[in-house]
Formats: sequence, structure tokens, C-alpha cells
Amino acid sequence: MPPEDAAVRNGLLAALPPEELERLRPRLRAVELPFDQTLFPADGVVEAVLFPEGGMVSLLATLEGGDQVEVGIVGREGLIGLPLVFGDNRSLVEARVQMEGTALRIGAAALRDAMEASAALRLVLNRYALAFQALVTMTAACNARHALEQRLARWLLIAHDRAGADEFAMTHEFISMMLGVRRPGVSLAAGVLQKAGLIRYVRGRMAVTDRPGLEAAACECYHVARREFARLLGTGAAPPG
Repeated sequence: MPPEDAAVRNGLLAALPPEELERLRPRLRAVELPFDQTLFPADGVVEAVLFPEGGMVSLLATLEGGDQVEVGIVGREGLIGLPLVFGDNRSLVEARVQMEGTALRIGAAALRDAMEASAALRLVLNRYALAFQALVTMTAACNARHALEQRLARWLLIAHDRAGADEFAMTHEFISMMLGVRRPGVSLAAGVLQKAGLIRYVRGRMAVTDRPGLEAAACECYHVARREFARLLGTGAAPPG
């Protein structure tokens, strides 16, 4: 478990009243999130909730032909294992680590007991579920209606928020899978953003060089989702930006 005097870096845990967090601490165990690890497969059993303190996890929907599309992203603003919050232990989507990091883990039974004992914990987790629903909703709307350059700018902002640095590992192949488009389209869209001086991409490394410009290039979907996080959970629990 994390040391008693250690500040938690997960937004949901940090949003809890101090006494509720201290009551929860003995149930939390620090774990690593290695790059490309599958935390649970699609239609798999969810055994624990993970509160990331760094890194990024993608939630992937798998189609009949094997194609995968990203439907959600989680960083230190949220949690992995949302079905357990609602008393289920199966996940429709796969959870895969896309940026390595760390998390605090709590088992299913311990989470259930903690939620039964704490109205504050129930409130925070339920409000996160609403905020995450807003993120998924805006992702669907964005993918259906907005230009690829706007969608790419939005996705890079989300990744930048969770990376904790202006430069991070990223490939066009990976982005194409996340956005559900072909790689040449991602290359063209990235070229437009790079020519505008908003990003720099070299050998699998992405750098955000003009954050305000990238925000201006993105559609409203990014800002709507951030506002919902702030409204439901407070600015301290919103995705780090």
C-alpha cells in the first residue's frame, strides 16, 4: 500500500475527503503498468479496479473481423475496471496500457466493502462514470462528424494531458488504430499539424510544440469532455492539462 504520508496522484482518490482516503489506503496496493500490457481482455473477468497515477490506458472495442478501435482513454484522472463500480465483473472492452505508468490497485471484494461503507467514495465513483460517459459520447460524435485533422488534434491533446511531458512515444500505426482510420490518412493529417508548427514527429516520438495552437485546431469535443470532468468532479480531478 502507499505510504501514509504519500500524496496520491490519482484525481479520483485525491477528490475524496482526507479521512475517507486514509480509511481506503490500507486496501490499496501499488502496481506497475508496463507498456502494451492487457489489464483485462474483451469479455474478460475484471478482478480489480486500478487507479492510475501515471501513464495511459486505452479501452478497445474488438469487432468480429478482429479490428480494434479505441472507445475510451484513462489516465490519472480516472480508473480502470468501471464494471466493478456497478456490481458487474465483465468488460465489453479490452483495457491495454499505451503509456507505461503506475497505479493503485484494489480488489473487487475490497472495493465493494469500501463503497458500502463510504457514501463519499460512492459519489466520486458514480460521478466519474458520468464524466467518462461524456468522454465516450463526444468520441463517438467526433469520429462521426469531424475532419481527421480535428480528430487527430483532439486525440493528441488527450494523450498529451496524460503523458505528463511534451514529448512521448507514439507511432502513426498506433494512432490509426486508435482513430479507426488507415495509416496514410493519419500521416497526411499529422503532416498538416506539423507544417503548422503544432507538433513534431520523428521516429516514433511525438512532441507537442504549440499546445494553444493544437487546442485551436481541435474540435469542440475535447473541451466539452474536459468541462464535464470539471463540473462533475472539480477541477482537481479533471484530466491533467
